[in-house]
Amino acid sequence: MIRWLIRSLFLVLVLAWAPLQAADKAASLKDVVGALEKGYAGLKDVHADFSQRTLIAGVGREQKGSGEVFLKLPASISAMFRFDYAKPKQQIISNGKQVWFYMPENRQVMVSSVADMFKGGNAIALSYLTGLGHVSRDFDVSFAKEQRDKNGDYQLELIPKKPTAVLVRLQLTVSSEAVGRFLREGSVQDTFPVQASVVHDAVGNQTRIDYSHVRVNKGIDSGKFNFKVPAGVEIVKP
Repeated sequence: MIRWLIRSLFLVLVLAWAPLQAADKAASLKDVVGALEKGYAGLKDVHADFSQRTLIAGVGREQKGSGEVFLKLPASISAMFRFDYAKPKQQIISNGKQVWFYMPENRQVMVSSVADMFKGGNAIALSYLTGLGHVSRDFDVSFAKEQRDKNGDYQLELIPKKPTAVLVRLQLTVSSEAVGRFLREGSVQDTFPVQASVVHDAVGNQTRIDYSHVRVNKGIDSGKFNFKVPAGVEIVKP
């Protein structure tokens, strides 16, 4: 279960981050995908608050979480990220090579390499950590049944062309103002246009993450993504 939760969190790092107002004119699917890809092309780092809901299908139970997320996309290595959960109290941190899942109440930290985390056909998940720069290449994309939500933002359904156990469907809510800016200016300018996402896995589990108080391209220090194991904490390896 812990392994599945970590993989889900990796996937939802594609998701971001800027609550914007709706544009007046409806855009085409090509326009929305273009805004999404342009948004990732200019993304260097993100700091945001998040709320998370995970529905575990096998038991019909929902788990909730909230906290802060930090994401950095250096040119030389895989994306670095840090989830600091306020509730439940835990941390998931990666420096692009190593992953730490720290559970202070259990006095344990699970340690794994990024590569090991995605063995078994899940390598596509790694591409999400560097952004959705190739949506049209990696997914079959369509508008959701309700093309726009109550705020006028666009809702997309993405089916991976190579599904995996941890991702068979992805739903994204894309800011209509970001799409409008893309149509007017051809860019999205220090704004990542996805406001929420839902990841569906092969057994019916769903993880939704919503973002708020987003800060983009502010220059997050790489030291934020290292973890020193506290004294007395058990190290668990897969």
